[in-house]
Amino acid sequence: MSLKASDILGTSQVGVHLAMVGRVLFAPMQLTKKDITGLEDALGLEVAQMSVGGSSLVGALIAGNSNGIAVADIATEEEIDRLTSFGDVVVMESGVNAAGNLLIVNENGAVASPILPEEGIEVLSETLKVDCVAIGIAGNDTPGSVSVCNNRGVLLHPDVTEMEVENIESVLDVPAMVGTVNFGSPYVGSGCIATDQGAWAGSQTTGPELNRIEDALGLI
Repeated sequence: MSLKASDILGTSQVGVHLAMVGRVLFAPMQLTKKDITGLEDALGLEVAQMSVGGSSLVGALIAGNSNGIAVADIATEEEIDRLTSFGDVVVMESGVNAAGNLLIVNENGAVASPILPEEGIEVLSETLKVDCVAIGIAGNDTPGSVSVCNNRGVLLHPDVTEMEVENIESVLDVPAMVGTVNFGSPYVGSGCIATDQGAWAGSQTTGPELNRIEDALGLI
């Protein structure tokens, strides 16, 4: 198990740039070979470099598990074709397309933003082959930005309600804890990326915050 605090592309918002999808870690094209080696060593997954619509914000625009992948509609045909080699792909449209911000996904379930239409949630459930349920977190409609999960646990915004915690635990089938990253930020999904083997948070993340991430995601 590995735990690291370091910036990606000069920013502590590492979760905005990285997406853990099943057994693959999607990362921006701009990363160096040294960056890629560091990520693979720390997180235990093969890194696949790509862009989405030319953007390096891969973590904000992709979400998924080993069964399927949701991607923003700004993705090019070539990028979508590449993603299909890793699983079924659903393209999110109509202005609610930042898949990484709008979804929390592991191998057991998916939590979706309440702003997504019901038919869209049904398509996501079919593609990811898990139950997909709309749940807001602490008054926030972008659950992917305020939570980070793996198949061992989920770390949530500190102001999440007890009912929200119960619902999220039920959908993802993992225990939940609350915490922060980057010296007090509640946007744990934007500031951290996690796999079952490790987690990588922004450089401003404190020791106690790292300990909390480690506990919440079962990385001890």
